[in-house]
Amino acid sequence: MHATTDNYRKHKSSSTIQQKLLGQFNAALLEEAKKLSPKTVLDVGCGEGFTLEKLRTNGVGERLEGVDFLDRAIELGKKEHPKLKLKQGTIYDLDYKDNSFDLVICSEVLEHVDDPEKALKELVRVSKKYCLLSVPNEPFFMLGNFLRGKNLSRFGNDIEHINHWTFFMFRNFVSKYLVVKKALHPIPWTLIVAEKK
Repeated sequence: MHATTDNYRKHKSSSTIQQKLLGQFNAALLEEAKKLSPKTVLDVGCGEGFTLEKLRTNGVGERLEGVDFLDRAIELGKKEHPKLKLKQGTIYDLDYKDNSFDLVICSEVLEHVDDPEKALKELVRVSKKYCLLSVPNEPFFMLGNFLRGKNLSRFGNDIEHINHWTFFMFRNFVSKYLVVKKALHPIPWTLIVAEKK
């Protein structure tokens, strides 16, 4: 098992700029989740559970669960956040019945998947009412990376990012399957609050 994951390193980074941006994003996500007053929450692509832990410690939700594709992320998460229910799984075939959760969160995942449309349909299927979705806001995400000297040979693009959306492109993509209630852009991300049709 690898000691850490990219997501773990991101959340534990000593970079002041990275922590400030991440803090603003997490504050926006937490605020929107609170407004929805969900009793049940599923975080798909939960990594080590950092988002779910923020919800738990802020009293959002009574039943919180997380699913991630990486075994090592789940193992790390269980050690880091022992009060969370985390398990290995795939975004394309979630092991839950239709309409299982009041709120389904999918943050920083859809830019990594081969078939984002199939993934989004599965998120909608297990959601009873709401989805909170985020992806990097391009081209600003890549530009930010490039300006701080990250991924220079790829013009700032993360090697694992295979889908790229502008703010408006992502909002339009989500609106094919959900009703977009709110679209925010905590720099350098896009955050969508959406409701089932």
